[in-house]
Formats: sequence, structure tokens, C-alpha cells
Amino acid sequence: MSFKPAILALADGTVFRGDSIGAEGAASGEVVFNTAMTGYQEILTDPSYCRQIVTLTYPHIGNTGVNAEDMEANRVHAAGLVIRDLPPTASNWRHRETLPQYLVRENVVAISGIDTRKLTRILREQGAQNGCLMAGAIDESQAIEQARAFPGLAGMDLAKVVSCVKPYAWSETEWSLGQGYGTLDQTRYRVVAFDYGVKRNILRKLAARGCELTVLPAQASAQDALALKPDGVFLSNGPGDPEPCEYAIRAIRELLDRRVPIFGICLGHQLLGLACGARTMKMKFGHHGANHPVQDLDSGRVMITSQNHGFAVDAATLPGNVRVTHVSLFDGSLQGFACTDRPAFCFQGHPEASPGPHDIDYLFDRFVKSMSEQHR
Repeated sequence: MSFKPAILALADGTVFRGDSIGAEGAASGEVVFNTAMTGYQEILTDPSYCRQIVTLTYPHIGNTGVNAEDMEANRVHAAGLVIRDLPPTASNWRHRETLPQYLVRENVVAISGIDTRKLTRILREQGAQNGCLMAGAIDESQAIEQARAFPGLAGMDLAKVVSCVKPYAWSETEWSLGQGYGTLDQTRYRVVAFDYGVKRNILRKLAARGCELTVLPAQASAQDALALKPDGVFLSNGPGDPEPCEYAIRAIRELLDRRVPIFGICLGHQLLGLACGARTMKMKFGHHGANHPVQDLDSGRVMITSQNHGFAVDAATLPGNVRVTHVSLFDGSLQGFACTDRPAFCFQGHPEASPGPHDIDYLFDRFVKSMSEQHR
């Protein structure tokens, strides 16, 4: 394979040189690392990676190619991709095109052939940095300048950027070998899902449990949701800083007052925290990967979880009517909480995985149980 040159320039002036395996041009964003060994297609299409350049720490990326079934959204949302090694052959019975073909078609700038271990050490020691990927025509000084010009994710409201523009219904259920994705055939509960950048596998998990789903745009109001007479409300994952999303915080506060069952994941967890009166904070380098240990404080069990977030709810600021349910065993950060006076709970990681383990997908069952108890 013959590739054009590419560089990754960090805001601190560090420059990595490698090969372009995607589109030509330049892309800037926050550089983060993900420790998952598989699932690069799901990672690239996760809307939570909007305005982020993703570094995959596993050395061989691209060996299984790309297919239409493994997308978590209708397009790539990551700003760019950084890998160590691109295998010369994509070998998997499900693949339909190679990773470079997919990246070019999606107009994603990407680089291979760099020392991702060195890059990861920089990010771990100095924290997430702004960077610029440049492929084709290279200007290192301009790339460094673009990296430094990127404003950073703090204060950036991206939920409304990646959200759907109008409501839609969802009925697709989970994938099975030889069958593909299923279809919801018997509904038990009516659920409204706020789309702050929702992953498709979250919706599939809910539909598989008999939830008739209506997905609303991020800026929909509580009245928009209540007009659908939901049995429960789901708050999705998404990118960016939760604090500027005042429209979402306002809607969630009103829904809490109505005591409708609420379940939040990732950004939805952070927004629920803000709606309850807590504060959020930017993490040094965030949690991105599929091997993060989390303890369920109710059972004492330790689960391996999928994670993707750069902001966190400050547990010290939680009000008295909230109890902590899950904590990270990596750094002790808050991973889940539940309200004690209303049917609302949330989780910071990704119980739907995709990619990653499914140790903690019992939280979807907990949400269904919460709706069931409201019907008694």
C-alpha cells in the first residue's frame, strides 16, 4: 500500500509524522486515547466523539474492515483517527470495504505509522490536548497553529449539533448471528428518549425490552415529552460540556418534578446531575475504553465497563436526596447515582457497550422495573 504523508501536531508543539490513511486536508479537535482492542467502527460513529481526534492504543486497527451493521450513527462523528499500524489486508466475512476506503468516503482525516504509546504517555501526563491532523499538503507550523487555535471542549455545547432535527420512532432490536437486527413486536412501555447524541445500540437495548420509543431532539421541552404520555424518559449520551446545555437541564428539572421514571447515560448522567443541583468538571484525560472496572455499591460486585467521557459529575456536590450507586475503580470518580425521593437514576459509562462488555446492561432492566412499579 502506498500512502501520502500525514502529521499530527499537538498544541504543545509536538509533531508526529506518519502516513495518511483517510481523506486529505486538516482537522482539529481534542486528542484523546481509547484503550479498546476492537470496535473501531463503533467508536468512529459514536456521536460522543464529536470534535475529538481519537487515538486507538491497540496497535493493529483495520484488520476486520468495515460493514453497514456496526455503525452507531449514520456517519462518522470523530474529528479524526490516529493508529499505530494498518494491516495490509482486511479479513472478515462481514466486511464490505476497508478502513481507508471508509475514511476517504466519510471525508475523515486519519494517520497511521506513529508511536501511539508515546502519544498516550503525553496525554496521560499532560492531560487531553488540542491537536491538528493534516494529510496531503503538509505545513507543520500551520498545523501547530490550528491545534492551538482550537477552543477546547470546555464550554462547548455539542449536543444540539449532533442531535436529530425532528422526532422519530425507533423499533429495531439487538443483532443476532444469522438474523441481523430484530424488530420490536410487542410493546410494554412507552419511552421518550432525548437525543443528545444517542448511540443506536442504546435504543436497541430498550426496544428489546418492549419499549416503544419516540426519539426527541436535544432542545425539545419537557412539555414535548409529556405530551406523548411516556411511561419513562431516557436521557442519552452525547458530546461536549454539559453545563451550557441549559435547555436540557431545564427540561429535566421539570420532568423530575413530575416524578416520571428517568434513566440517563453518559451526558444524560451529567445533565441529570446538574438538574439535581450538582456540578460537573472537566477531567484530565477522561475515560475512553472498554476495560474500565466499576463497582456497584449496592451489591459490591465489580463490573468491566465501556467508557467514553471527558467530563464528570463532582460527587462532593450531590444534594442530600441523591445517593451514589457506582464508582470507578480506576480513579474513584462518580459512575452512577440515584434519587431517593423520585424514580430517577443514571450511569456515567455505557451499559450498552458497542464496543465493550455487557456486564452492566442490567441497568436497562432496572429502568423497565422502575416503569413497571409506577403502573402499580
